[in-house]
Amino acid sequence: MNKNKFAVTPPMGWNSYDYYDTTVSEEQVKKNAEYMAAHLKKFGYEYVVVDIEWYSNDAGTKRKEFQYIPFGDDVMDEFGRFQPSPGRFPSSADGSGFTQLASYVHELGLKFGIHIMRGIPRAAAEKHLPVKGTFFTADMVADPSSICGWNPDMYGVRNTEAGQSYYDSLIEMYASWGVDFIKCDDICDSFIYRNDSFSGWHETEMLYKAIQKSNREIVLSLSPGPAHIDRAWQYCRYANMWRITDDFWDNWELLKNMFWRCELWQDHVKEGSFPDCDMLPLGKVGKGFETGERDCLFTREEQKTMMTLWCMFRSPLMIGAELTKMDDFTLGLLTNKELLALLSEDCRGEQLRRSEEEAVWKNTNIKTGKLTAALFNLSDTDREICLNMEELSGRETDKDSYEFTELWSGEVLHSGKEALTVVVPAHGTKVFSVR
Repeated sequence: MNKNKFAVTPPMGWNSYDYYDTTVSEEQVKKNAEYMAAHLKKFGYEYVVVDIEWYSNDAGTKRKEFQYIPFGDDVMDEFGRFQPSPGRFPSSADGSGFTQLASYVHELGLKFGIHIMRGIPRAAAEKHLPVKGTFFTADMVADPSSICGWNPDMYGVRNTEAGQSYYDSLIEMYASWGVDFIKCDDICDSFIYRNDSFSGWHETEMLYKAIQKSNREIVLSLSPGPAHIDRAWQYCRYANMWRITDDFWDNWELLKNMFWRCELWQDHVKEGSFPDCDMLPLGKVGKGFETGERDCLFTREEQKTMMTLWCMFRSPLMIGAELTKMDDFTLGLLTNKELLALLSEDCRGEQLRRSEEEAVWKNTNIKTGKLTAALFNLSDTDREICLNMEELSGRETDKDSYEFTELWSGEVLHSGKEALTVVVPAHGTKVFSVR
């Protein structure tokens, strides 16, 4: 099974975290899936992902004290594998895990995903639970010297036959549930382990091997970032997407910083392997957090900038909003066909230049030669930005004039053979199809 053949283009979908944090329920997942099927599926969005702590009965009940309750009321089977909380996911009460919820999502023509933490539950190791189908026990799998700095649930997994057997049993179970997407956390980067001793490196390979053995096409997404550029070879080999940033939220400085990150990773965007700019915190977010439900804090210009950069760069597009509360403006951002076309396997994104005040990107369709150019104003005031035709085409121009269609407004502009100069709003973008 070739991972590059079932994730040819950047994965697109919805993830529960930005709105629900640790508290999402089965009914809420279904409602968002239904919205996606009705309004977003035709634009390429297909993954419905249940994020962190779906196995916790008491998740969110002590949110002021803990995001992740230490040694909380978590559900686990006899083989040391977390199971969905039946209070939040009633269809799992019969022991079938996420099978019924995944089937519901599949019947809508969509795909189903879950979040997991790297490692094996600490409670499984302490109880010496058996690894299914083997003579190994969880205490033989667990590496107590490998922990997560922000979540108390897991020990790392040793790079041994016992460790691989545990991951094999885990992925076998997920495959039997019908899981199509796994977001694995605490594996792309660690603020505790800053060198080659980090067990996330070998655990990434172990997860990949387990997915290969399962014979199910499961996208593997690695979090959190920032990913290590010197590990690009490993991410490309063993994962389908990996976070190039820590948690991304609706803050202008974080968005501005993404231009540097995309510049760093642009040469590693490949078929089946995608540097990930993180979720799109659009629309209504924050309900499960201390702040409560709120609107996206980005201005409309900043939201266009974010969506344009993600598409020009060819990042995965995972929506963080509560879909059932989507307004027309946000829906329009997510369904711009001309921008979404830049995610095609035939397209390549490239930064042409960047400074503190502006950035210029182009996206080329290598089959048709079609060019798309994006001018980004990174400054705090409106700014004139110049697009040089020779810079855009990479050669001396042989045309006397060019036509530019702006993909957000539909405005059509014309230029001579040398350059186009336009005024771009503060923190905003103008993105053109070039003819």
